[in-house]
Amino acid sequence: MRKKVELVMLILLLAGLLTVSKSLEKYVSSEKVTKGKLTVVIDAGHGEQDPGKIGINDALEKDVNLQIAKKIKNILEKKNIKVVMTREDDTSLARNGEGSKKVQDMKARVELINKTKPDLAVSIHQNSYHEESVSGAQVFYFMHSTEGERAAGIMQKALLAVDPDNHRQEKADDGYYLLRRTEVPTIIVECGFLSNREEADKLVDKEYQKKIAEAVVQGIEGFAGVKK
Repeated sequence: MRKKVELVMLILLLAGLLTVSKSLEKYVSSEKVTKGKLTVVIDAGHGEQDPGKIGINDALEKDVNLQIAKKIKNILEKKNIKVVMTREDDTSLARNGEGSKKVQDMKARVELINKTKPDLAVSIHQNSYHEESVSGAQVFYFMHSTEGERAAGIMQKALLAVDPDNHRQEKADDGYYLLRRTEVPTIIVECGFLSNREEADKLVDKEYQKKIAEAVVQGIEGFAGVKK
């Protein structure tokens, strides 16, 4: 009888410790935000000689990426979250030297992210497809990253606030250089399809961009464990 009582007490103790541990984890995550200890890298994809996708409305992906990225940065900084941008104007991170400027640019982005060691890196992009009817934001993560998968799932749900009819799900990938080479949780947010007329027009609209930015910030906060 005594052993049974001791066993029950031990189980209750372990359950209590687990509850405290989870609460502490949320508290620490929230503290990182409120005390300005949370660091996020926002990567505006493409730039300079690399326009990325060209929209059905002639919008250049590199421009849309940067516009949304800047809005995300402004919102995050108002929340006392440290933001590091890979670029803040129409430039390339490629250094003067031999080899593909695209490859140099991607390596420099990865290097910056790994050197910064952020809690999360978010790369902003726009999608395109040969069928104009295809639309909807989608988040990608490295298939071998547990934290990347968690961040992508939270971000995908946050984007529903912008388009509740979007039924796309976060997607694992092992081909994106940025996802494979970064040493921190990294996700790619494809905000929509520039090949879809309706969505392309929305993506160049400042108010719609603001909604996207707010959703991305909500996803970042959700990943960090901030209670709304």
